[in-house]
Order: sequence, then structure tokens, then C-alpha cells
Amino acid sequence: MNDNLTTGRIFDIQRYSIHDGRGIRTIVFLKGCVLRCRWCCNPESQSYEIETMKTQDGVKTIGRDVSVGEVMDIVERDRGYYRRSGGGLTLSGGESLCQPEFALSLLRESKARGISTAIESMGCAEWGVIEKLLPYIDQYLLDIKHTVADKHREFTGKSNELMLENARKIADSGLCELIIRVPVIPTFNATEEEIAAIAKFADSLSGVKGLHLLPYHRLGQDKYDGLGRQYTMAHIQPPTNEFMTKLLNAAKANCKLHCQIGG
Repeated sequence: MNDNLTTGRIFDIQRYSIHDGRGIRTIVFLKGCVLRCRWCCNPESQSYEIETMKTQDGVKTIGRDVSVGEVMDIVERDRGYYRRSGGGLTLSGGESLCQPEFALSLLRESKARGISTAIESMGCAEWGVIEKLLPYIDQYLLDIKHTVADKHREFTGKSNELMLENARKIADSGLCELIIRVPVIPTFNATEEEIAAIAKFADSLSGVKGLHLLPYHRLGQDKYDGLGRQYTMAHIQPPTNEFMTKLLNAAKANCKLHCQIGG
């Protein structure tokens, strides 16, 4: 099979990122997601369909079909930066696992070219899908949003049992470095008790390298207007630095992992 010919649907490629994996990275944003998180900063990622979005510069088409070869031509441009910084390719979304064959081909081709790989994911897919990808992932940035199924369902549209089960299986595989990332969302999980519960769960996993608390922001709010959708969290204020430090201390008190604010 020629992975370069495999096609998939993306909505953006971002070069020179330093927040989604080690070193300087190129992030490929795949379209499609199984969750509908109220705070999502990339609402244009949620639907697999190609959409239009109004922006300050006019109407923009969101989504395009590309081959792995086309993506890798862009990724290859920064090979020098990857080599010096330990960076590489990161798959994000949306949820990359919604396009499993495309994701697998991207990861496999990147590894074949000697480029490090990472994936930012909720782990929301059947285990067989994730299992196929793991041998080609160097770093798994796994979102854990809550430990309580009902509250997870209320704010994201889906329960979290499958995701927590997959988190344990990913950790047990020992095939990649695992970082747990927690979007800190006021009214959802931004209490010391809820962050402590996530920290305890992360600490129970084998081989986790760190816990990152990612503070809520409203940078994607204008995208909802552009898509003709309502942003229901416009009234929610981002947490202060002082409050984030308080939550960080709660996480540190309940696990032995390296904990930090931001990714």
C-alpha cells in the first residue's frame, strides 16, 4: 500500500507550533469530531462536511480533501527545525480518530521519513482503531475532561467510559509517551475536587509522563458567529492565573506526575 496516495479531509495546517508536542511542530487539523464540547475553540472542526464560514476577510471555505503526499510535502519543509528541536508532525482536529485510515497513513509515512509523530486526541474510538495507530505514535496527548460520566455527557454530548477505558489501554501498551491534557472549563470541571479526581485517575495509569492543565479561553467565539451558530459560553470568564495556580496545586497534591499549566 502506498500511504502517500491515501486521502483525507483537513481544515488547516499550522507550522511552527510549540504547544502540541515536543519541539517545533507542524499540526495537521483533521475535520470531524464525535463530541460537541460547549467550549470548543474549533467549531469548524466538528462536522466532517465542507462548510463556509464568514470572516472579516469574506466567506471562507472550511475543509479540503488532500493526499498524504500533499500533506507531507508541507511537513517536510521544516525538517531542519524538527531535527534541532525534537519536533515533528502532530495530528489534531476535531478528533483525528474519526478518519482512521488517513491518520494511520499520515503517521506511518511520517515515521518512514524519520519524522517524529504526535497525536492530540480524546481517545474516543473503538480500541481496534487506536491499537493500529499506536506503533506509529511517539507522543500521545490525551484529553481527559472529567471523571464523572453524566457531567461529561452534559457538556460534550457523550459519556466518557470508552475514553477512560482507552486511556488505561494506551498507558498499558507502553508504545508511546503519554501526556494527559485537561481543558479547565468553569462550570464544568474547574474546581479543586474535580481536578483532583482527574489527577488521581492520571496517576493510576502506568507510564504517564505529565499532566497539563489548559485554561479555558474564548478565542474561537467569532467562529460560531461566522458559522451561524450560537456560542453558549459567551458569559463564562476565563480562569485567572491565581485560580489556575490553585487548581495546579490541587493536581500536584493528588498525583506524583509532573503537573503544569499550559501545554
